[in-house]
Amino acid sequence: MRQAFTPACLIFILEETVRPLVPKSRRYPEMHEYSGKIAIVVLAASSFFASFPLSAQTNKPATPAKSAPAMTPEKAIELAQQGRCKQVLPVLKGALSSPGSTDIRKQAGIAGLRCALTMDDRDATLDFLRQLQKVFPKDPDILFVLVHAYSDLSTRIAEDLARTAPQSIAAHKLNAEALEMQGKWDPAQLEYEGILEKEPNAPGIHFLLGRLLLSRPDPDAKVTERAKQEFLKELEIDPRNAGANYILGELARQDQNWDEAIARFSQAAKLDPTFADAYLAWGSSLVSVKRYEEAIVPLHEAKRLMPWNPAVHFTLATALSRSGHKEEADEEFAIQRSLEAASPATRGPEKPQ
Repeated sequence: MRQAFTPACLIFILEETVRPLVPKSRRYPEMHEYSGKIAIVVLAASSFFASFPLSAQTNKPATPAKSAPAMTPEKAIELAQQGRCKQVLPVLKGALSSPGSTDIRKQAGIAGLRCALTMDDRDATLDFLRQLQKVFPKDPDILFVLVHAYSDLSTRIAEDLARTAPQSIAAHKLNAEALEMQGKWDPAQLEYEGILEKEPNAPGIHFLLGRLLLSRPDPDAKVTERAKQEFLKELEIDPRNAGANYILGELARQDQNWDEAIARFSQAAKLDPTFADAYLAWGSSLVSVKRYEEAIVPLHEAKRLMPWNPAVHFTLATALSRSGHKEEADEEFAIQRSLEAASPATRGPEKPQ
């Protein structure tokens, strides 16, 4: 039977091995240092040796340690409601992404999202938002929560901007847009004009000011003319502004200035190939001047970009019918009728049962 060596024995043996190597004048302080290092080595070694049966008495089965039970999603939801967010966030995230009860996943996702917002953990917030939208894409309760969560994030980022760069163009522009959304036209206009006083060639500001002027209730001819001048100034600064071209096209169409309207709409569509309304307005203007064959191409593009819009199919059907493509025109008229019949806005109120 082999002799088992304890850690104490090994330390003694190694100390006696090292002692002759240390000069007598430095032996005791050095040995103190070496002893500490040796102890670390021996403790590691003894744990390694313990895996080998050095004697019959050491070969005993180890008793497995009892691990704490994993936290259930239900418990994590309960703790989240008590405000103990930090410890339960990973559990809630796992519950949302794991198969299981739909109701529990939903509660875990909402609780996790609220915890992430409470902790201002924006990475975790975005993770929960993406996962909730993926798992429950049509659930009205989840969509309601998502609206408020995105709004909350937007507000926090706006506060970051106001705190870190309160006098920047971006901060003033954001404030002007917020005032505009509230219908506070005069304060919003002052914000835009203040930006232009400091930076007359700031990109996008003339466009936003022109849009604001037209957004006022019942703008008169003077206001409309000033808005037009703002859009023209914007194009001097940024000739690739598709929005400015589009609105100038609308103003020209209102004046039945068809040549300018067609030119503006076509330019807007060329600058932004995803601008569906520009294609529709371009095609509609061509129909208005009876250039039906020319209208088909932009209207087909509008159909590709927004196939759900009945007005696109009606205008395309008109262009096809007037240019001799009767069969295709009938198909487009049929699609237009089916879309209008399926739209709640066109069905009218339902009859009481």
